[in-house]
Amino acid sequence: METDHIRKPSFMYALSMLIVAIAVISIGILVFDAPIQILMFISMLVLVPFMMGLGFNYKQVEKSMMRSMSRALQPGLILLTVGILIGAWIASGTVPTLIYYGVEAISPQFFLVTTLLFCSLVSVATGTSWGTIGTAGIAMMGVGTALGIPVGLTAGAIISGAYFGDKMSPLSDTTNLAPTVTGGELFTHIKHMLWTTIPAYIITAVIFTFIGLKYSAATVDAGSVNQLIAYLDQTFNLGIVPMIPIVVLITLLMLKKPAIPSIFIGAAVGGVVAMIYQGFSFTDTITIFYDGYHIESGIEIVDSLLQRGGLTSMLALVALFLFALGLGGLLAEAGVLEALIASFAHKIQHTGMLVFVTIIVSYVTLAIGGSVYFSSVMSGTLMRPIFERLNLKPENLSRILEDTGTQSASLLPWTGSGIYTSSALGVATGVYLPFCFLALITPMVSLFYGITGLTMTKNETPKKKKTTMKPVEA
Repeated sequence: METDHIRKPSFMYALSMLIVAIAVISIGILVFDAPIQILMFISMLVLVPFMMGLGFNYKQVEKSMMRSMSRALQPGLILLTVGILIGAWIASGTVPTLIYYGVEAISPQFFLVTTLLFCSLVSVATGTSWGTIGTAGIAMMGVGTALGIPVGLTAGAIISGAYFGDKMSPLSDTTNLAPTVTGGELFTHIKHMLWTTIPAYIITAVIFTFIGLKYSAATVDAGSVNQLIAYLDQTFNLGIVPMIPIVVLITLLMLKKPAIPSIFIGAAVGGVVAMIYQGFSFTDTITIFYDGYHIESGIEIVDSLLQRGGLTSMLALVALFLFALGLGGLLAEAGVLEALIASFAHKIQHTGMLVFVTIIVSYVTLAIGGSVYFSSVMSGTLMRPIFERLNLKPENLSRILEDTGTQSASLLPWTGSGIYTSSALGVATGVYLPFCFLALITPMVSLFYGITGLTMTKNETPKKKKTTMKPVEA
């Protein structure tokens, strides 16, 4: 690709591109209630003239889109495989078994904090928030619904626990990525995150405990619960055998086997259990893999919990993921973020301002790129020279990347994590966002440390200042 004639955008040109892309999506949703997939697609096309104004020809713009959208293939396949898994695990009796025994064993008052702790343990052990949400999370959603707990609260506890484990586990890909991008070391990075994550986690646990106290046996709709329990007991063969698929999947994830084959094996084992133990035919099982589990029980709580899954349930989400990454790829290729940051980078002289700007950059790159990986790489690359200029160790930057981009990955409806989480749990992002306390509190702790200078470790030998090139006016 010839790039000699391509210019870097000025501050105003870059800002215009960003505003136009955001405006198309915002107006489409707020005014016309349009599907976000088509709005993302339109935003991509609207940016084409801006790109050509910088010297790109159409083929170069198209290649930029395709190159970025190709990054959606792996997570898109994961989404499709998870859809298969959900349907298979309902048919196999795995999800019904977890719901049945969870309803009978967990007190409504301590359900939320129990969910937080349980999902934290699973996530630390497996190193994957997606794996935790797709296994333990699905089951806890069913239990919470049966106990009369609002779905947003239950999802908030699941997500907080899942992302706590994802951050703190050395098995996690994002936990390994952050120090790699910033030039730090893995275990130094994990230890440094304790300063922000542990206080935020304790506060989160206290909040969920306090909120949970308002729920008791009196708040449970006994009639609905009894109908649910009776239906599950009569329709499925419950017990140890339906738990085999979840044991297989968690074991594979703990052994760090590739995600897509691991999830599909978990689904396949579920399909085998569905045929041998639950009495489904091979044709029925394959249909469930493709189109999900469908029943007409006439019981509202049963139908809402069990009519889910299937490969087709994820197709709209894969489309959203493709367009979100395509849009982010165009903005990155144009150098929009570099132009915006270069305009004020030299003014950052204090750790408080540095941490604040890094938090904002992390959120913006997450929103633009639709991926925590994009956010970590872009934010780490853009902010690393400023941290070095202020003589700060790399673990300070890597900690902020995790406190913001990683923690908030599931809070935006168009990011890969947001798409996955919303689909797997069956809850819209706007419903669970206010209750993802860990993701909301941790950045505030991080900002406090930035303002006070506490835990902001410095290098013994000051780093040499790096010069930055000013953008060429477009």
